[in-house]
Amino acid sequence: MLAVGIPPVAANASNTVALFPASFAATLALRRELAATRRHLPRLVLIGVAGGIAGAVLLLATPDRAFLALVPWLLLLATLIFAVSPRLLAWARRHHAATGLQLGPAMLLLVAVCAVYGGYFGAGVGIMLMAGLTVAGLDDPHAANALKNLMAAAINGVAVLVFIVDGTVVWPAALVMLAGAVAGGVFGARLARRLPPKLFRWLVIGVGSLLTVWYFVRP
Repeated sequence: MLAVGIPPVAANASNTVALFPASFAATLALRRELAATRRHLPRLVLIGVAGGIAGAVLLLATPDRAFLALVPWLLLLATLIFAVSPRLLAWARRHHAATGLQLGPAMLLLVAVCAVYGGYFGAGVGIMLMAGLTVAGLDDPHAANALKNLMAAAINGVAVLVFIVDGTVVWPAALVMLAGAVAGGVFGARLARRLPPKLFRWLVIGVGSLLTVWYFVRP
């Protein structure tokens, strides 16, 4: 979107709109796995909604020039999170609470920070949420994945509403991206199954690294 001249903030908002259906669909697909964490859902969704709104409003308050300066750092952060995600999740599982999901003040604050980040930029927020939920004692990866998807849908959903109400979304670009995301979800998933997991990870890390370097060195 930036390459075709869309302003940085509008490009990020339009990208969020394009990718929101994916997190919503993932939530519906794993709704049964949410049963294990049902009593925690109201608090977590509320935090996700509040954080998503705060992040979206913060994005809209950021000048395009300032956001463009942040983009390489945000891409670097997202790439690093993805790169270290196996070790991050392994560390989280080694240090999880033995009594199930525990949401003390520190964990709720961590979730809130992730929600604000998700509403502002979003890339890598899924790994951040998965690690946080695992540290909080949710050691069932399927339940953690389902809860992560629900929170991502809540965060992105309210951010999308903020962007639409503000009139920031560039709809032609967002719809093209949405079509690409749907095609990627269908055909990309099939391709990913055929690739060795390590090769797939290195491809993602390589693309993220190239984009990061590009935005650091571009004029």
